[in-house]
Parts: sequence; C-alpha cells; structure tokens
Amino acid sequence: MDDQKIYSYFPGCTLKSKAKDLDLFGRLSAKALGFQLEEIPEWQCCGGVYPTGKNEIAPKLPSVRALAAARDKNRALVTLCSACYNVLKQVNCDFQNDENVILKANNYLAEDELSYHGEARVLHFLEVLRDEIGWDAVKAAVKNPLKGKKIGAYYGCLLLRPSKALEFDDPENPKILEDFIKAIGAEPVIYAERNECCGAYAEFEDASVPKKRATKILGNAQEMGADFLVTSCPLCRYNLIKNKGDSPLEVFYFTELLAEALGVKEAANA
Repeated sequence: MDDQKIYSYFPGCTLKSKAKDLDLFGRLSAKALGFQLEEIPEWQCCGGVYPTGKNEIAPKLPSVRALAAARDKNRALVTLCSACYNVLKQVNCDFQNDENVILKANNYLAEDELSYHGEARVLHFLEVLRDEIGWDAVKAAVKNPLKGKKIGAYYGCLLLRPSKALEFDDPENPKILEDFIKAIGAEPVIYAERNECCGAYAEFEDASVPKKRATKILGNAQEMGADFLVTSCPLCRYNLIKNKGDSPLEVFYFTELLAEALGVKEAANA
C-alpha cells in the first residue's frame, strides 16, 4: 500500500475496552476507503483530560511519545476518540507554541534520547474523510445508502473546543458530521443542543447534571425529528444512553453507520 495511504493510529484505552465497536468499524471502513490505520507500538493512555497547568509536564509525555512516533514515520497521527483527539491536539499545539513546555518536556524525553517540537499532524478520522479522502469519494464508495434515515449529529465539547487549538470545525455552527451523514445517504437533523456539553465530567460531583443535560439533548433532537443520534465520543455515548430515560432515541458511533453504508459491517462478525 502507498505510504501516503497509511496513517499512524492512536486507538486509546476506551477503544480497547468499552468502545471496541468504534475502533473495529473504523478500521473496516478505512480499509474499504483505501487507507490503513497502523497502530503505533507501546502507546500509553493520553490521560483522557488535557492537563491545563503550565507546569504539568509529566501527564503530557504519553501524548508526546505518540506524536513523536508518528513524526518518525512521516505520517499523520489519527484517532477516533473525541477525548484522545482533544488531548493529542492540545498537547501538539503546546509544542508548536509554548517554549516553556518544549524545554521542560524535552528535558524528560532526553533520557529516552527523544525530542519533540510539534512536527506531527493530528487528525480525527472525520478529518481524514473530509480533507484527505473527500466526501465525494466517500459517497461514491457507499453500497448501502441510509436513505430515509433522519440522523442527529452529536458533537459534544471535545471535538470543537478550544477552537483555536483544535481547528476542527466552527464551534458554534459545525457541519462535518452533517456532511458525513449526507455522504452516507441519510438526512442530517439540525438541533440546538448538538454542540453542547453532555455534562459527563460532572458525574462525580453532581450526578443530576449529566442527567439533565442528556434529557435536554435527546429531547431537543427528538423534537426536531431525529430517528437517532451519531457521535464519535465514547463518554458522550455512555452518558446519553445511561441517562436517556424514556427517550426512544438510540446513540450510535459514526463508524458503525459508515461501515453499514460501505457494506463492510457484516465483516465485524466474521
């Protein structure tokens, strides 16, 4: 396979446990679309939450090592998990802009004869589809278009904010998931809560917060006519399902719908 079609891949912890479908359907879909996700060796947990303290260097090092591994292969680093993407992209941004972080982190990394200065590109799988493959090519590869399905995109926080570091999409009016939904033959449903926080991180302090947020998100999507929701965030999916109450809406990973549309979903059970 042409090296340009191979991406270094950071799966993250959750995709090896509770979110295996997000990973499996993503790999199958990538292959169907002509590119490969090559898992980087000996990766470590990204931490799940970006460490905001200026002196919190050690928690960033697992991400730095993953970024350096991709750089050394001369490849972009791709991930599917919204949380992993958020952490990797923000850490990479630090190494492109913050001399203090660069100096302190590279002092740690010197023991491994490694240094890093933000050379890698971090891409979410959706960015690969949009910017590298192209929606027209995705649409052309669809064998089972999801005609008649009205799908609400749920972005949550971690794909969109902070927008200056992530540069993923317009944080107030994103469209990448809606374009994805169109590419697989379905109809996107626009609803107000699609880019609002699900409240999952407040669970340990006040369990009523994620419950209220999930109720509002699902209720708004249902009111606007969605048949179900699609997301790329394992934590958001878990929270929405856990707190769905009487809502009839299911929440799917976008990779599962992509695999279905491409005609490779059945290969997951092979």
